[in-house]
Amino acid sequence: MYPDTLKIHADLSQRAVVHCDDLDWIASPLPGVDRRMLDRDGAEVARATSIVRYAPGSRFDAHTHGGGEEFFVLDGTFSDEHGDYPAGSYVRNPVGSSHAPYSESGCTIWVKLRQMWPDDRTRVAIETRSAQFVPGLVAGLSVLPLHQFGTENVALVRWQPETRFQRHGHPDGEEIFVLEGKFSDELGDYPAGTWLRNPPGSVHTPFSEAGCLIYVKTGHLGDRAVTAKEYAVSAR
Repeated sequence: MYPDTLKIHADLSQRAVVHCDDLDWIASPLPGVDRRMLDRDGAEVARATSIVRYAPGSRFDAHTHGGGEEFFVLDGTFSDEHGDYPAGSYVRNPVGSSHAPYSESGCTIWVKLRQMWPDDRTRVAIETRSAQFVPGLVAGLSVLPLHQFGTENVALVRWQPETRFQRHGHPDGEEIFVLEGKFSDELGDYPAGTWLRNPPGSVHTPFSEAGCLIYVKTGHLGDRAVTAKEYAVSAR
């Protein structure tokens, strides 16, 4: 289906901004499961970030995640033999985990594959819509921590309208997916459905005029980045 190596925004040292609605849906090997590819380094088995859409009643074959899987349910209900995950669910399946996913009613998920370190063995499953946010570093921000390992931190951050954050840098990079509203910085505006990757050493001054909810991961793109060299190690 794919060439030996498919590279989409594969250079982690480069900034990337993708408006997901601008991308075509690409059929997966399983009927009823389609993808929008945001970044990818590999063929069918790849280090990848994607939007994946399951049609009602569709299923994916049982498989093992050699490099781990992280996903957020955007709409509908995603399921596997371990449970049902409604919209707003955040799940991490660690390196070596296996499942057979499906969706009875249909769903859309944002998913990252083969981007975990082998020693990060914590499985996470959080229904974020019922979880408690805590106050952020500035007025108007609230934060829901999702996961931490080494230098990597993952959280949801809610911005009230007219909230601004101080100028700051990301020594080991930052990745954002805008879930609701519109997020902004001096480089542009990013409406819901936008995926944004700021490389190691980047600096910006973020704000939100209208308010927004974003997924944020920091500290994972520098020396902690899982690259093609680690794929083989993770899969053993």
